[in-house]
Amino acid sequence: MRVLQVSAEIFPLLKTGGLADVAGALPGALAAVGCDVRVLLPGFAPILADLCTPTVLAELTAPWGEILVLRQGRLASLNVWAYVIDAPALYARPGSPYEDAQRHPYTDNDRRFALLGWVASRLASGLDAAWRPRVVHAHDWHAALTCAYMAFLPPQRERVACVYTVHNLAYQGLFAPRHFFELGLPAAAFAMDGLEFHGQMSFMKAGLFYADHITTVSPSYAREIRTPEQGCGLDGLLRTRADDLTGILNGVDEAIWDPAHDPVIAAPFEAANPAGKACCKAALQQELGLVVQADAPLFGIVSRLTEQKGLHLVLAVLDELLARGGQLVVLGAGDAALELAFAERAAASPSSIAVRVGYDESYAHQIFAATDVTLVPSRFEPCGLTQMYGLKYGSLPLVHRVGGLADTVVDCSLEDLAEETANGFVFEHFDSHALSRALARAFALYALPAQWRLVQERAMHQNLGWPRAAAQYLALYQRLCH
Repeated sequence: MRVLQVSAEIFPLLKTGGLADVAGALPGALAAVGCDVRVLLPGFAPILADLCTPTVLAELTAPWGEILVLRQGRLASLNVWAYVIDAPALYARPGSPYEDAQRHPYTDNDRRFALLGWVASRLASGLDAAWRPRVVHAHDWHAALTCAYMAFLPPQRERVACVYTVHNLAYQGLFAPRHFFELGLPAAAFAMDGLEFHGQMSFMKAGLFYADHITTVSPSYAREIRTPEQGCGLDGLLRTRADDLTGILNGVDEAIWDPAHDPVIAAPFEAANPAGKACCKAALQQELGLVVQADAPLFGIVSRLTEQKGLHLVLAVLDELLARGGQLVVLGAGDAALELAFAERAAASPSSIAVRVGYDESYAHQIFAATDVTLVPSRFEPCGLTQMYGLKYGSLPLVHRVGGLADTVVDCSLEDLAEETANGFVFEHFDSHALSRALARAFALYALPAQWRLVQERAMHQNLGWPRAAAQYLALYQRLCH
């Protein structure tokens, strides 16, 4: 099964969130179940630099007249064959792949990511005479126009299926309608049954409407986005496509997220021999200037600092967390007001709170290895990888029961403890009172070291790898190609 994966970023070369982790891990997982996988990526500097012995597959002219070179070669960091769009005027920019230094979206993002979909459609129609995909798998709004361009291809000798994965419905790729006519799509595509969305052009809607099949990154999220509460205005379309919508839970790349063999943490540990976790905790407390105290529950946040992530709720219960003897370490960036609020709390309580604005992959590993609890109180969460990393590293997740968080975390209620299914702490209502009660349950269990240890061991033993998801994707591809 020849599969072309289309995404805007890929770990470890370029990462702004969980999309990159999935894009980096899925090709290897699919290869393990027999797929011949290649990836198509924009020519951002880290990606071009990683491309080994690149050759020019084609020189192309985009629908709006831009000249580009499509290069091919093997990505050294991933050992996967890649097509990379070399268009310096669009991609050779420092910093974020999506925003300028003032955090404003680039004004030509419509062209930058329409090009990704347009080139994918060219590959689907046989641009590479030596390799033509049977399935094109596009990820999130940046690659969503792939589905629209493929829908308007001339009839092909061998049909190529298009799968579209929604990683976060809230980020839709909305652009003014005047840009539509630059993109080389027929006028019929700008309609209610197409890209048009309340007078704007929606890349996300293009993916949802034109894909042969839609997937989301967890079963619960696949149900939630068909409701007005979480459908972001697209729930009606998603309900009409319910038979073509599947939730497939993301996995964890266990070659990277494994505390027994993690080179960046202070000491290795595993479920059967967790002693190294205490070393990791003490090392991080000391490095950050926190009180080095083994019995102080250490909470961690590794997240974008946005309202969606529920971090204003954490600020609301932070005094309670400290009064109970807890400590907090935060890594993330996002809304300036949240960055400032957490920084101010750290400045006021430097022996109990540490905040680092930005993102650092190695530091994230150290936080999961050191902390006792991983906080993920999101308003909505398509899948969430953070809680899975917490489970792998014995940092019990405390989460809002939504999306992939609901699919992976079982509350430490009395009945779930008795049934030996509990692996974290879950709250139902998205408010500070519900979070406070979950926080109280975490402190109560932490005061029972033997019980805590049993739950921690169960969490670390969970099967969170990619083989399960890869098998589901392969079954979907095979069904679409029959």
